[in-house]
Amino acid sequence: MNITKGKQIRAQRVVIYGVESVGKSTFAAQFPNPLFLDVEGGTAHLDTARAEIDSWKQLNDAISECAHLDYKTIVIDSADWAERLAIADLLTQHKKGSIEDFGFGKGWVMVSEKIAAFLSRLDGLIVAGKNVALIAHSKVTKVEPPDLPAAYDRYELKLSKQSSPLVKEWADELWFFRFKTKTVESESGRAKGIGGKERIILTTHSAAYDAKTRSGLPEELPMTWASVAHLFNAPALKPAPAVEIVAPEPITLEDRLAKNEEKVNSYLRSKNLITEGQTFRDMEERVFARIKANPEKFFAALP
Repeated sequence: MNITKGKQIRAQRVVIYGVESVGKSTFAAQFPNPLFLDVEGGTAHLDTARAEIDSWKQLNDAISECAHLDYKTIVIDSADWAERLAIADLLTQHKKGSIEDFGFGKGWVMVSEKIAAFLSRLDGLIVAGKNVALIAHSKVTKVEPPDLPAAYDRYELKLSKQSSPLVKEWADELWFFRFKTKTVESESGRAKGIGGKERIILTTHSAAYDAKTRSGLPEELPMTWASVAHLFNAPALKPAPAVEIVAPEPITLEDRLAKNEEKVNSYLRSKNLITEGQTFRDMEERVFARIKANPEKFFAALP
């Protein structure tokens, strides 16, 4: 067991999200020697290095290649458009027309599994000494806490409810960008907003938005590179020699059957495909072949 002590210096995992037109991509272009993996096609106005990405496979192949390039920061623009590519890839792979065709919630779980594997690939870049920045849009959702009398609105990442927690947990820094505004009472007694030109970074969780910092940043900062530059001024790490980022092994049909063994066995017994005391491992080859031909239909029929 190798025990170490003290603060470790490594590349940063940063997620930037915020309101429309606040300047998320422009800010990310100030990261050390960035390369944009442009999923959204929104970097044309920036003087920066970019690679245009059109498919989920192309995105993952690009991440593998980035481990061996000289860029210090890899920027994914944007995370929510990357999730769209994951959905499109899943639908093509399973020949589905809609994510809902997998059955209630099952498609979104499969998407989140792709996102989890994607984040693991990004960790390979961290090992190689490269900062990784994910840019995302924001959405407003209504929250109804069980211990409060009324619901309220808050800003969150514009990702599915299955993928969003994975991205937030992965991040070292989750920054919410917005225009600073305040309300005052007008002559008629109604509230009106003023300001809206100053841009700020919010770094700490609030009822109104998601945010976090593992580096002890103040709760609110001016939206300037000088506010966070010190996080990236550490000596460059030596790139890991020939880092190979291997995609996780695909889940086999046998794995899925074993994971749902109780339901699978019950269903097979109800159809007289196995007898009492047997398991799915005892079913005939023809039955297994039928399940393998359309596994999603089989799992959707489970009780």
